[in-house]
Amino acid sequence: MTTDSGASTRHRGQRPFGIAMYTFLWIVCRAIAVSVFGFRVRFAQPMPLQGGLLVLSTHQSHLDPLLLGLASPRRLSSLARKSLYDWKLFAAIISILDAIPIDRDASAIAGLRAIIGRLQHGVGVVIFPEGTRSRDGSLGEIKAGFVIAARRSGVPIMPVAIVGAWECWERSWKFPRPGRIRLEFGQMITPQEVAQMTDAELVASCRARLESLDAMARQLLQRSRI
Repeated sequence: MTTDSGASTRHRGQRPFGIAMYTFLWIVCRAIAVSVFGFRVRFAQPMPLQGGLLVLSTHQSHLDPLLLGLASPRRLSSLARKSLYDWKLFAAIISILDAIPIDRDASAIAGLRAIIGRLQHGVGVVIFPEGTRSRDGSLGEIKAGFVIAARRSGVPIMPVAIVGAWECWERSWKFPRPGRIRLEFGQMITPQEVAQMTDAELVASCRARLESLDAMARQLLQRSRI
């Protein structure tokens, strides 16, 4: 799935040990995702391998950041609670996976600054605009915080819908269960298109795209079960 150029972009600026660990984790987790969750991915257009990119994703379960990392031809960063770093082994893993540590007690501005900084330095960053995991697997309210990050960083937005992850790991469950998961990536919204829309228009456009991708992913997932 990953091209040679994608592989070089994925590991740019990384130490050899970090590259080796990331590659090992990617291979192992990818194999598990395919065998346990019937993991499938489709892109409407190629994901750019260089430059800042805001990946706007629906949020169904704790699996989502990992699933996005496995689907992407480049490394992606996502927010992680600072409390997760209290577990040394888990802290090592999420650090290798380029997580952005965020203190939940701190202001949302601190999180936005961290995201904008990564984007401006050419990093691909995942934002879950619903702000929390879905309670029933459906798309929740889209919050406008991502608009600030997109405008100030001047990067394209790539929407993606995750379907099936909620059925594999509902909020009340301690551990995931086998199932089928599909990720559907849509057409990017360019910085020029972002600049031409008001904040409300951009939020509405992104919601419409996520809803369309969600419906498509569900349809394809249902077909695969027949």
